[in-house]
Amino acid sequence: MTTICLVRHGETDWNAAGRIQGSTDIPLNQTGIEQARKCREFLKNASWDVLITSPLLRAKETATIVNEALQLPLVEMAAFKERSFGDAEGMTAEERKSAYPDKNYPNQEPYDSLRNRVVRGIEDIYAQHVDKSVLLVAHGAVISAILSQYSNGEYDFEKTRLINACISNIHFRDGAWLVHDYNQIDHLS
Repeated sequence: MTTICLVRHGETDWNAAGRIQGSTDIPLNQTGIEQARKCREFLKNASWDVLITSPLLRAKETATIVNEALQLPLVEMAAFKERSFGDAEGMTAEERKSAYPDKNYPNQEPYDSLRNRVVRGIEDIYAQHVDKSVLLVAHGAVISAILSQYSNGEYDFEKTRLINACISNIHFRDGAWLVHDYNQIDHLS
C-alpha cells in the first residue's frame, strides 16, 4: 500500500496576519519553525521512504526541519507549489471581500488547473514510489485540492480550513486513493 502523509507548512507572518500568500514566497516565522519542529518530533518514529516538498520557501523550510531527524532524500516538485491567487496575494480576507466580493481574483490560477496539476503530481509520486511511505510538505489550497479529489468533495477548502502544520493522510488501496484522516493537529499541542 502506498501512503502519502500530507503536511501543511508552518506559519508565516502573512498567515498570522490573515494575508493570502499563494505563490508569493514567504518564509516561516518563529511560530512556524516551532510547528515544524513539533511535526519532526511526531513523524520521526515512523518509517518513511522519501520526503517531497513544494519549491516555495515556507514548505522547504518546514521539510528541512522535519528532515533533520529523518535524513531522507529531499525532492522538490513544482506540482505542489501553492495556487496563485493573482492580484489578491498579500490581501487580508476583509480586503479581498471588499475588492473582490465574487471571489474572482484577477490573474488567479483556475481551480481546475490546480486540481489537475496536483492530481498529476500524486500520480507521479505513485508511479515512482509504489508501496512506499511518502511525506509531502505543501500548502493549504494544494492539500485541500488533493483531499477534495480523493474524498469526492467531502473534504475541501470551503468546508475545512487546514491549520498550519496539520497532517492528513491518503492511501492507495484496491486501485483508488482514500483519505485516511485530515487536518490532524494533536501533535502541535
